[in-house]
This record gives sequence, structure tokens and C-alpha cells, in this order.
Amino acid sequence: MRNRISPWTFADMAPSPVCTPRCLLCHAPGPAHFASLREGEYWRCPACGLTFLHPDGHPDAAAERAQYETHENDPLDPGYRRFLGRLAEPLVARLPAGAEGLDYGCGPGPALAMMLREAGFPTAVYDPFYVPDTAPLERQWDFITCTEVVEHFHHPAVEFDRLHGLLRPGGWLGVMTELLTDDARFAGWRYRRDPTHVAFYSEAVLTWIARRYGYALQRPGRNVALFCKP
Repeated sequence: MRNRISPWTFADMAPSPVCTPRCLLCHAPGPAHFASLREGEYWRCPACGLTFLHPDGHPDAAAERAQYETHENDPLDPGYRRFLGRLAEPLVARLPAGAEGLDYGCGPGPALAMMLREAGFPTAVYDPFYVPDTAPLERQWDFITCTEVVEHFHHPAVEFDRLHGLLRPGGWLGVMTELLTDDARFAGWRYRRDPTHVAFYSEAVLTWIARRYGYALQRPGRNVALFCKP
């Protein structure tokens, strides 16, 4: 987000607006046009399954942050902590004692990092808007969490490559995002209508990600995926 450079990446890889974009996740050419909506043109990759908004429709950094400021994610709110527990609880059950992690895209109130620390697992934080210190990106971690983050990635290929590099062998990548399950409801889907949501995942996409990086994929709950790096 930018001037056409997303804070979620360090390189501008947006395709030319005058031609069909390559897939933003697997870079395959020729994704199929999926929908024309007020927010822009949506495409779907037949190779990996990602559905995504053409980069011409991506919000700039100011608009993205303004949308984030409307969210109320209080780290002490019991309901919010229960929501995050859908990822935290199965992840904690799989972590060895002493595991250290990174909450990637923690937002202004890093509730998940707080919960993981309370469970005995030191957790650093990074967010391009709210905690832009890149020091945590200079080492590897036993686990990485991305809760309600991957749908914001303007360049998913870059981001997942980075996350893979940040994860130690045997480590866990925990992802929470609402999955696209009903194409017929896409236009009115609440999740799509958030202007900062530009990439949409399905079971097929999760499977592609696991295969791409050699991960073992576990699905402990709705909209939660745990990837284990070999």
C-alpha cells in the first residue's frame, strides 16, 4: 500500500494494469476473470485456487490504516480472546516447552502475543503499520502466527516466502482467515466487502500452500490452518 508498494512487502510486484495479472500467489499466467464489482476486478487462479482483487483496486496505505482504525480489538476483551483462542489453543497444544514465536501482523493491540506469552511461550510482534521494527524478521522462530492477516497481503507469494524463511525446521505456521466456500455469495460476502481484504483463500489454496512448501497441513477448526515445516 503505497504509491503501489504495500507495507506488507519490500518489493513492488504488481502486474501491469493494462493486462491480465499473473496470480499473486503462484505467479501462474492467465488467471480467470471471476467478478466485476464496485471495488474492482476479481480474478481466480486455476493453478493454486487463489481469488484476488486486481492490484488496481488495492487501497493505498492511508486508506488501509484508516480502515484498521475502525476495528476494536481490545487485548483484554474476553470475546476477542475466545476468537483468537481458536488458533492459540491448538497451536499451544503442539508446541514444545521453550518454543519462541512471532505474531506477524499483530495490529495495534497484540492480544494473541499476550495470550501466547501467558501460556509460557515468548512471542515477538511485527506489524508494518503498528510495530514496524524489522528486527524480528532477522531471525528464525519456532512458530509464527498470522490471524486475520493473510487476506490483507498484496503480494502473497512474497509474504509466504518470507514466512517460510522465518520458520525453523519443525516449526509451526498458524493461519486464521475466513475461507471462501460459496462463490454464489461472493458479491455480498461480508468478508470480501472489507476494502483491505484483497486475497481470498479456500481449502484448495491451503492445500496448495502446504504442497508448495512441503508442509504438513492440519485443520483443527473452522478457518484455522496449522502448517508444520519439515
